[in-house]
Amino acid sequence: MSPVMAWGLLAVAILVVVGLSLYALRLWREVKRREAFKRDEINRANQQCLESLDAIAKAMLDDQVDLTEGALRCKVLLEIIDPDLTDQDRFRVFAETYARTSHLHTHSSRLALSPRDRMKEDRERLAIESELDATIREAAREILAFRANWLSREVNTS
Repeated sequence: MSPVMAWGLLAVAILVVVGLSLYALRLWREVKRREAFKRDEINRANQQCLESLDAIAKAMLDDQVDLTEGALRCKVLLEIIDPDLTDQDRFRVFAETYARTSHLHTHSSRLALSPRDRMKEDRERLAIESELDATIREAAREILAFRANWLSREVNTS
């Protein structure tokens, strides 16, 4: 192999390595951009869930919404933020309410029930609400504290 050919091959190899390095850098930047976008989306979704939780908890404490309805909505929103939250003692009542009322009819299936069956389900729901009233209200207050702590955590990490 002649020296000119060796230098030529070395130049081509260097160009290939530089090109691949630039491409890898571009891909790495794209991954970082997508990760930041995903983080922002998760933060935005969490913020919306926290705002909804705040409104629902306040409505529950002010008796503007049925405790069962509020508890079910809180359970779903907490699970969106972190599926393990409903396993915490302070929020476990939301999962318990769901477990005890999940068999009750809602929406159009409730309308299809006879008035007697609707009344029976209403009594069952009211009995569960009555039994869990204090615990659900305490959990609603914990929601308000949770949101305040979450917001202060967000400010400190920014």
